Amino acid sequence: MLSRRHFCCGSAVAASLLTFDRAFAADQCAALTSERQAVLSPDDALEKLKAGNERFVSRNMRNCDLVDQVRATAGGQFPSAIVIGCIDSRVPPELVFDRRIGDLFSARIAGNIVNDDIVGSSEFATKLAGAKLIVVLGHSECGAIKGAIDGAKLGELTQLLAKIKPAVDACQDAPGEHTSKNKDFVQQVAITNARLGAEKLRESSDVLGGLVAAKQLRIVAAMHDVATGRVAFLE
Repeated sequence: MLSRRHFCCGSAVAASLLTFDRAFAADQCAALTSERQAVLSPDDALEKLKAGNERFVSRNMRNCDLVDQVRATAGGQFPSAIVIGCIDSRVPPELVFDRRIGDLFSARIAGNIVNDDIVGSSEFATKLAGAKLIVVLGHSECGAIKGAIDGAKLGELTQLLAKIKPAVDACQDAPGEHTSKNKDFVQQVAITNARLGAEKLRESSDVLGGLVAAKQLRIVAAMHDVATGRVAFLE
């Protein structure tokens, strides 16, 4: 039988652990401030996304009060990264990286293409708003990639898919049939497209290139697996 002393000690330990858990959760959910953003390195920002995706796939996501975060960020935003992703409904960056309000800039466009507007948005997010990382996030089973491979045409979508054509052309030596029915070819084109997008950001913008040269910014490509939720960084 437990003595009163043992019971009291056990209760004290449990209360202490609960206090620690709450404090830890509050810190994990705290909105980024200018000060916290300033001390983050590009590598820190990348590690945060990797850790967040690991929480996502292991079903251990943070349970944050989003209304508290709305209030905390009402006076300003200080995200650590910008994710350039596809519009695909299965790849919401805030969820797959277990991020919350105020954590990420998110630019979404079919095929995660990088055009002048995306470059300009990235310049704002980094040079003016302080983000330390840009991730060009492709994904498996991408409809835009399949459309570009097959030469699909539909209104303004035609000119958008043309921007993926360089990735298709770069994979011309890949084995197998070069149609959307070949899953391996689709995946290879998607990976190449993400890499080319990251390369374009580095090479087409003096603003972004200067930040990279000064080691104030990293630009990386990544691939999300829609079957598992896991993100692989193509470093």
